[in-house]
Amino acid sequence: MLHLGHLAGALTNWTALQEKYECFYCIVDWHAITSDYAESGETGKNSLDILLDWLSVGLSPEKSCLFVQSHVPQHAELALALGMITPLGWLNRNPTYKDQIANLQNKDLSTFGFLGYPVLQAADILLYKADKVPVGEDQSAHLELSREIARRFNHFFGAGLLPEPQTILTPTPKVPGTDGRKMSKSYGNSLYISEDPKSIWDKLRTMVTDPARERRTDPGDPEKCPVWSIHKVFNGDAPQREEIVKGCKTAGIGCIDCKKMLNAHIESVMVPIHERRAKYENSRALLTDILAEGAKRASVVAKRTMDEIYSAVGLLRLDG
Repeated sequence: MLHLGHLAGALTNWTALQEKYECFYCIVDWHAITSDYAESGETGKNSLDILLDWLSVGLSPEKSCLFVQSHVPQHAELALALGMITPLGWLNRNPTYKDQIANLQNKDLSTFGFLGYPVLQAADILLYKADKVPVGEDQSAHLELSREIARRFNHFFGAGLLPEPQTILTPTPKVPGTDGRKMSKSYGNSLYISEDPKSIWDKLRTMVTDPARERRTDPGDPEKCPVWSIHKVFNGDAPQREEIVKGCKTAGIGCIDCKKMLNAHIESVMVPIHERRAKYENSRALLTDILAEGAKRASVVAKRTMDEIYSAVGLLRLDG
C-alpha cells in the first residue's frame, strides 16, 4: 500500500515525466522477495495493489510502460550476467545494505539475494538502456553504483555496450507520519493513497503536534510540528499558510483548526485520485491486461538488449 509520502516524493514526479519521456515503470516483485522471502505469499496481490495506486494517481498505460519485473525474465538474466563481474567489495560497502542489516533485526538478511540487490537494480535500469533515472538526492549513490557496474561490464565486453544512466534529481519533500517520524508502513504511521476520507481524518485528528502546545492557549512553533510539515507539501494556499503560522505562534488558532484545514487540502488532492481508482478497482481482468501489455512492450526492448549481451559475452546461441 502506497502512502502520501510516495505520492509527494515520487508518483507526482512520475506522472509529469510521462508527458516528456518514454517511461518504464516496473513493479519490482523480485526485489520485494530479497527482504520478505519468508512471507512472500502476498507478493502477487501486492503487485496488483501497487498498480491500482499508480493508475489512481494518473500513471497511464497509454503513455508509460507499466509492468511487473518477474514478467520480463531478462531482468533476472541480466542480473546474473552483471553479477559475474561485480566485486563483492562494492556490495559490502553499500551504505543502505549496512543500514538495513543494522536496523531490520527481525529479519535474516544475510543472503546472496539481499547483498546482491544493487546488481538486480542495475539490471532493471540497464536492460532498457535508460538515459535517465528519476531519484531523490538520497538515492543518487545507488545510481552511481549502477554506472560503475555498467563501466566494468563495458570494460570486459565492449565499450558503449551498456550506457551509463544519468540522474534526474527530483524534489522529494519529507512527509512525516502521524507520529512525527518519516511516513512508513513499517512504523504504522501512514496516510494511504487508497484510504477513505473518514479514515484519513481520524488519523489526522489524533496526530502529534508541537509538544509545547499542551493547552489551546499555549503558543507553538510550526517548524516543530509535523502537521505543518504536511501543510507545506499539500497546502498551496499561501495566505492561509501565513494565517496558520501566525495563528500557531500566537495561539490564535488551535491544533484541531490547523488539522481541519490540512484535511480539506488533502481531500481536494484525493478526490480525483479516488475517482480514477473507482474505474479500475473492481476489475482484476483489466489490471492484469494492463500488466500483460506492459510486459509485452518491455520484453521487446529487453530481448534486444540481451541478444547484444549474449553476443558480446560470447555465449553459444542455437538460433545463430
